[in-house]
Amino acid sequence: MNKRDTMLSLLHDPASPDYIPAAFFLHFDNAYHQGQAAIEKHLEFFRATGMDFVKIQYEQPFPASAPIQQPEDWAQAPLCSEEFFEALVSVVEGLVKAAKSEALVIMTLYSPFMWAAHLADITSHLQENPEAAKKGLEIMTENVLTLVRSCKRAGIDGFYASSQGGEAFRFQDPNIFQKYIKPTDLAVWDELASCSFNILHICDYEGSYNSLAPFVDYPGHVINSSLHVGNQTLTPKDVSHMFGRPFMGGMERKGVLATGTSEAIQQAAADVLEQAPEQFILAADCTVPSDTPWENLRTAIETAHQYRKQ
Repeated sequence: MNKRDTMLSLLHDPASPDYIPAAFFLHFDNAYHQGQAAIEKHLEFFRATGMDFVKIQYEQPFPASAPIQQPEDWAQAPLCSEEFFEALVSVVEGLVKAAKSEALVIMTLYSPFMWAAHLADITSHLQENPEAAKKGLEIMTENVLTLVRSCKRAGIDGFYASSQGGEAFRFQDPNIFQKYIKPTDLAVWDELASCSFNILHICDYEGSYNSLAPFVDYPGHVINSSLHVGNQTLTPKDVSHMFGRPFMGGMERKGVLATGTSEAIQQAAADVLEQAPEQFILAADCTVPSDTPWENLRTAIETAHQYRKQ
């Protein structure tokens, strides 16, 4: 099987794949955010690390907006056309053409809430006047859906769909997430349903979660999250069992991956693999620091590929 078949077998074959797949991601320098330079850098990273699918980073600036200073201002939030995403979609087209025959090509997708957070303080506005701020989330949902549809037409296999808004620090009232944020996430997931391989990423980049329970009913073929939840440290098997699907992760993005020796990375990866479920992808809990040596990531990936449980 090639890498594409190996990844799809996680979803459709109850038997373990021939080896444990692995993948890590980082942001590239500004010079590699658009055009042929972006296509070539993604391919270089994919081949240099030996990872098992191509993940396209979202590097496009968010739309310019008039100042959004109070909840009522969200009614004038920018609505993006397909033309706004042309440069990014051209990168998708180039990577689909170059790599889809051998590996899945997955697009990074930020949630409507994450889009809104790049424009203004949506957290405060949802607490102050949620019905007014809701309009902004609705507009951001349309923007995300426009991007998704454009990527699907370009031949993307699926999405690495990130969610924020449910972190422990975010809202004193958890009903804000349930009533205003989660529905926008699920509206996007409805559009993703026709894709071959989607990863649900519960993003703790800004803070951790007291529980993963609010996300258990989210779609997604694979779950990717931190293992540190509330006052617990979960195992990959714990999360896989909770969500009833393969787990991707196990390694901390700022830990040994970023600064450790080859021997330390091999040992850390092996420790994770020993606790892994049968259907598993070795990865980090989120994007690793941009200055992480590619060789460190290759070491972790090769450890997964060569690992055999005793």
